[in-house]
Amino acid sequence: MGVSTAVCVLLLNAVFISTLAEKHSLFYIYSALNKDLDLPGIYEFTALGLLDDREIDYYNSKEQKKIPKQSWMMEKMQEDYWEKGTQSRKSKEQWFKVNVEILMQRMNHSNTDLHVLQWRHGCEIDESNGEVKFLNGIDQYSYDGSDFLSFDNSHRVWVAPVQAAEPTKRKWDGVSILNQYTQGYLEKECVDWLTKFMEYGKETLRNHSPPDVHAFAKKSIQDPKKVSLTCLATGFYPKDVDLSVRKFGTSIPEHLITTSGIRPNDDGTYQLRKSVEINGDDPADYDCCLTHSSLTEPVMKKWVKNINYVELALIGGAAGGVMVILLILLGVVLTVLIKKRMDGDSSSDGSSRTSEDRMDSTILLLHTAHPNGTETGVSDSDSGRGSDSPQGSDENILKKSEGNYSSGSLSNIIPLPVH
Repeated sequence: MGVSTAVCVLLLNAVFISTLAEKHSLFYIYSALNKDLDLPGIYEFTALGLLDDREIDYYNSKEQKKIPKQSWMMEKMQEDYWEKGTQSRKSKEQWFKVNVEILMQRMNHSNTDLHVLQWRHGCEIDESNGEVKFLNGIDQYSYDGSDFLSFDNSHRVWVAPVQAAEPTKRKWDGVSILNQYTQGYLEKECVDWLTKFMEYGKETLRNHSPPDVHAFAKKSIQDPKKVSLTCLATGFYPKDVDLSVRKFGTSIPEHLITTSGIRPNDDGTYQLRKSVEINGDDPADYDCCLTHSSLTEPVMKKWVKNINYVELALIGGAAGGVMVILLILLGVVLTVLIKKRMDGDSSSDGSSRTSEDRMDSTILLLHTAHPNGTETGVSDSDSGRGSDSPQGSDENILKKSEGNYSSGSLSNIIPLPVH
């Protein structure tokens, strides 16, 4: 075994052990705009579930139907599950619509501009040695891309990083059962659903895909005497990976490295690239060293110095993921352009509401309302009681007998911590 290989094996022992740990996650993400932009693929409200970063269900305000995004979800979850999930998502859509308006009023924002309220919640576990261990729970809100409110699971309180969130924090912290059940959902119910979904989709989710590793260089944009040396790993799953750029078998310090971060490909796998600027005539030996849970030993890829330009074939496997990102960026650019075009429009969103509706709407974030409740008119059916089909981790509601904390609006939405 050469010195270079030995060093990389030491990396395997030091870093790869943590990669071998079976880490899994279940998250639900909701996004609401203050108005419909009438652009393809961009909706006023969207909601999706992610299991190990793979989309398992989806809902938008146009189709208004919760649908499976994995074949095993369609096979395992009965029709009753999707019907109840659709009703729950519709209730959340209304909750978000009202609360976007409340935040705009609180921030003195105009409806002519584009604003977005987002909610992300879920849990992470470690399933090493067949035992499930809770790692982390997340329940957080953002407004216009900035942190607005988050739940401190350890201390069972809400954290308001901005002054505008203080009224909501005080009201939600004032309902102790809300925080107790939020913590209970993150640490227990979410974990139960995560492990259940992992069992349902084990044939797909537990398949590990090994990475392809490439080393290439191109002329530096900043300095023509230098080249940008890149290590690219693509096509791997799960996404936990350790990739280092090395000189003479020693990893180059991270502060000298430029990284893309781990990004998705269009086939459910991931890619990662790391680059460093070096002198074009540098005589040193450079290589890429990678460890991943799909590998029994680390992969080393030596840079062949006579290759000075990126070959398109090398990045073919990552092209799909890059195209997805570019399409997203295009959507954002189109959104900004449309928003500017609409500036000055005299639209009056929600003008058809009654004065009673407006009065009730101002109660939600200012008081105890929480989006994981539902309308009392459908609470019995949404609870999933009396059904063999599980309701879903983001759809459950607390039984009425466990507390009546009605906000007095949206047909008495119940502020509950289970989703």
